[in-house]
Amino acid sequence: MTRKGKRLAAVDIGSNSIRCIVVEVVNGGSFRILDDEKATVRLGEALGDGKGISPIAWERALENLLRMKKIADGYGVDYVEAVATSAVRRASNSQEFIQSVAERTGIRVVVIPGEEEARLVSLSVLHNFDMEGIRYGMIDIGGGSLEIVTAVGNRAEEYYSLELGAVTLTEKFLQRDPVAEAELQKLAKHVRSSLKEVFEGEDASARCLVASGGTITSVAAMVMATRGEAYDSVHGYEVLRADIVHLLAMLVRKDVKERKAIPGLNPDRADIIVAGVVVIEELMKFFGANILRVNERGIREGLILDSLRKHGLIAEGARRRGWRAAALEFGRSCLVDEEHARQVARLSLEMFDALAAAFSLGERERRLLEVAALLHDTGYFISYSSHHKHSYHLIRHADLFGFTPREREIIANIARYHRKSLPKKKHEGIARLADPDRLLVSRLGGILRLADGLDRRRNSLVKQLRCEMTGSHFRVVLSGEEDLSVEIYSGKAKGTLFECAFQRKLDLLIA
Repeated sequence: MTRKGKRLAAVDIGSNSIRCIVVEVVNGGSFRILDDEKATVRLGEALGDGKGISPIAWERALENLLRMKKIADGYGVDYVEAVATSAVRRASNSQEFIQSVAERTGIRVVVIPGEEEARLVSLSVLHNFDMEGIRYGMIDIGGGSLEIVTAVGNRAEEYYSLELGAVTLTEKFLQRDPVAEAELQKLAKHVRSSLKEVFEGEDASARCLVASGGTITSVAAMVMATRGEAYDSVHGYEVLRADIVHLLAMLVRKDVKERKAIPGLNPDRADIIVAGVVVIEELMKFFGANILRVNERGIREGLILDSLRKHGLIAEGARRRGWRAAALEFGRSCLVDEEHARQVARLSLEMFDALAAAFSLGERERRLLEVAALLHDTGYFISYSSHHKHSYHLIRHADLFGFTPREREIIANIARYHRKSLPKKKHEGIARLADPDRLLVSRLGGILRLADGLDRRRNSLVKQLRCEMTGSHFRVVLSGEEDLSVEIYSGKAKGTLFECAFQRKLDLLIA
């Protein structure tokens, strides 16, 4: 593998699992993931008050940490940063374990307090989500503890850590299989009382929760499977409180063996998932939040960001740029013609604004169209032939800041139909979408397709548009300093999808 920048490995030793992520610094401050290794070791297993890590869990941890260290060494990392959380923090033999890890693997582990865990969670959320102007909560559900951060926009307010991890609560409250109703009620009451005690006298309202941890990603995968969706990642996925209520009702009816067969649920989590979902439900009720947004990265990414700053590899206080800047950066990485992309985006948005009120299209749809327009030609990076299809796949797999998996799928489809065939239900991308999203793709794709035609010569000759809509027609009057006959011809040739989607005859004229 060609070496470009400094490399760093971050190891997160949790109560349920250990994860090692290897990254390489690129573009003077951002980073790309080279490897992400996970092992379920259950360090927090049977770890009651005054007890130590069991010999079996100890050995499992050492074996996996040694393997992870060898992987990191294989990548030639410059730094290894490792933290241990709840299980090691509570264990009576914590220091002996840390010393054993150092001797066996060469990894120097730092045991961090719960509030530090919460701070690392906040670094990851602020790096990945656009929460401007929103009051929300950041949460991370581990095996041993629950971390909570209250925040407004890009400002974290308070950090909390509670012993409400999925492994800890399962061992303390859930003994029967399937779970008994009395056990479930006792667990829920304990979570409620713990939250009330910590937040007594404070404003605990939040519009939504941004959540990380294995419990969260498992919940998202199960909800996704229930909805019949098939996104490549759960990062940014949105789960409703109603989804959590229905999911918990389904889980408690099954025993562990049956839960292992649930689509989307990692079998290793089948025994602790009920406790984790109870925590989520109680958190959403307590904060009054109806939406849970999934952060697939969490503590380990926070550790990466913190470590990069510590070693001077990214600027202190540096934050990820907004959604538009992130989209442009991705487009540049695919060598798009930026002048053409910006012109198509400008023309697209001018037509969108003329149509928005009549077709109930809002700011969110406008944003989807703009990003699709900026990225519609990314497929050139692979080849000109079928570049619209290549654009679809590149965008679908892109890490687009500020967009959910559903929105990335919509953006990818809008870009896909800027040329060649019209959307068909048999097409793979369209088949993934619900009917309302298919209509949205046709409408926004129709606008983009037309705008692309109006910059046929890729030199921004169209300086201004004047749009007028009647009950049966949509008139677009073009003005510019040069002859626009080529643009009129191309716009008419690419107007079919627009006419079908909006049920309007398209009239293109020159001022």
